[in-house]
Amino acid sequence: MTPPEPSQATTADALETRIRRRLKRQHFMHHIGANLTRIELGRVEAEVVMEQHHQQHGGFAHGGLVATLADLVAGFAAVTLAPENQSLVTAELKTTYMRPGVGEKLRAVGWVLKPGRRLYFCEAEVWADEKLIAKASATMAVVEAQG
Repeated sequence: MTPPEPSQATTADALETRIRRRLKRQHFMHHIGANLTRIELGRVEAEVVMEQHHQQHGGFAHGGLVATLADLVAGFAAVTLAPENQSLVTAELKTTYMRPGVGEKLRAVGWVLKPGRRLYFCEAEVWADEKLIAKASATMAVVEAQG
């Protein structure tokens, strides 16, 4: 007799638990105040409440913050599909800025286009108060675990 398939809720809960455990070691993410708000297989969303230290001299969201958010959600979207014992790093990130980031909150959405054995191809979007401000494409590479 074969065991019953895990329920969708159990699988989703296990995925969220696994990702949240990895998030504890994402010190830079905590430093900028980013929070993952949605975790699904192959898709992740995050938010940052805009504060003065997130802005460049003109008061817009700093481009480095925008790229970091795109990298974060693309990377964690890939992590949701990777085996638990695999580590991933960003091999390439191309960010296209469409308009300045103005508003109270930045929201980033990342998803996997194509998972592979050694590379994961991903995309991301960053929104400021419901206006698309940047799109990114990212390649995540599998690396050997350190230590």
